[in-house]
Amino acid sequence: AVVSTQSTGEVKVLRKACGEAHLKTIIATGHLADLENVYKASMVSMMAGSDFIKTSTGKESVNATFPVGLIMTRAIRHYYEQTGFKVGFKPAGGIRTAKDSLQWLVFMKEQLGDEWLQPHLFRMGASSLLGDIERQLHHYCTGRYANSAYDVGM
Repeated sequence: AVVSTQSTGEVKVLRKACGEAHLKTIIATGHLADLENVYKASMVSMMAGSDFIKTSTGKESVNATFPVGLIMTRAIRHYYEQTGFKVGFKPAGGIRTAKDSLQWLVFMKEQLGDEWLQPHLFRMGASSLLGDIERQLHHYCTGRYANSAYDVGM
């Protein structure tokens, strides 16, 4: 896959169609050949008006990885330094445990600072995370891990 001017045009059309609503662009990083293309796709999306950039749908074989996150957050920082406009970031896929989510929170704080820890600038695509959070809460409340989903009963 190659980042093209056609991609820029498509995002601009979507930006216009969104009006005041936020535009989130899914980069689908697992389909890009290398990290340079991830950076280019991130920059193109932001220059065309995206309010958020997202690693993937979360359903691909390759999802949110820290190398991809590093490239995308560096692109966000460069774009912010050039324009003063803050773009949000959403890693998606592969975030399955509370520990995974904490690693992403620490990563974001280190890369972009405290402001990017707020929901208007950082979200996680982690639909499978809920089960682990319930499991951790059950352990916190009872001192033991649940034997099954039925034991959690939140």
